[in-house]
Amino acid sequence: MTHRAGFSIPLHGEPLRDHRTILERAPDWGHTDAWTAESAGPDAFTPLALAAAWSPSLRLGTSVVPAQTRGPATLAMTAATLGEATQGGVILGIGASGPPFVEDINGIPFRDPYRRVRDTARFLRTAFRGEVVQGAFDTFDIKRFQLSMLPADAPRVMLGPLRPGRLRLAARESDGAITNVLTVEDVPRVVREFRTGGTHQELIGRFFVCPTPDRELGRMIGRQVLTPMLMARTYWGFHEWLGRAELLKPMREAWLAGDWHRAQLLLPDALVDELFVHGSPQGCREHLDRFVAAGVDTTIIALIPSPEFDQGLAGAMVALHALAPSGS
Repeated sequence: MTHRAGFSIPLHGEPLRDHRTILERAPDWGHTDAWTAESAGPDAFTPLALAAAWSPSLRLGTSVVPAQTRGPATLAMTAATLGEATQGGVILGIGASGPPFVEDINGIPFRDPYRRVRDTARFLRTAFRGEVVQGAFDTFDIKRFQLSMLPADAPRVMLGPLRPGRLRLAARESDGAITNVLTVEDVPRVVREFRTGGTHQELIGRFFVCPTPDRELGRMIGRQVLTPMLMARTYWGFHEWLGRAELLKPMREAWLAGDWHRAQLLLPDALVDELFVHGSPQGCREHLDRFVAAGVDTTIIALIPSPEFDQGLAGAMVALHALAPSGS
């Protein structure tokens, strides 16, 4: 599989309406994809609709949207419509999310996340084949649904798994997997669980990247970004499976005691350097290339501003150009 490279939009702190130039130029630098995420900021689909209009050759993807916060037909219609608007193809990445996003801020009961993701993936893949979807799934019943508009290049469905069972679910029930917050050395273990059947579905990695040669500044920013993520239920479970429970135990104890600052300080430097891509642009690109060599097919840059590239969108353009595979 040819390596693909992309970045997340919107860029940190920059108005979405100002992204046109950077999206138009991104393919010339070597970027093939534009991706979104979704928590409590921008939704996942509006930025991609603008990217489709401004840079139609880019492949567009969500990494990821919760399977519970939109009905399966709404997800299918949204992705299919986006596919009609672009030439580069669409990846609909879905995941289980968690109670803070599904229940606490959306008021939707967080139930049966594993089965809901599986059922949604089955629904979507059937719909994207142009077939009628109907019948009882474990987590919802469908009377009858068929897309009346389906692009020639139908959207592909991928999952955002973080544990062995869900990696195997992604292999069985989707077109690929989207991973993040892991080290280069973790990739082969993820690949072994994901590709147990011997097939080569696409593995996508989303990485926080801060292009600064100031090592201590990079580590400080990395700790701020990584600490709340590593302490979240899903990522804590992921890193337990990866064998880091003892290493991160002091950090977790401080976090659970309410000492957020101490928890940050207890995140080991060496782990920050592996999980959070920082350094010169060339050093960051080399770090990303090591993920590719380990088995990641597509790298997504979630760009974190640094003093060297913190001049708004102009600075972000320079940074993304330097970080692209063909950047200099």
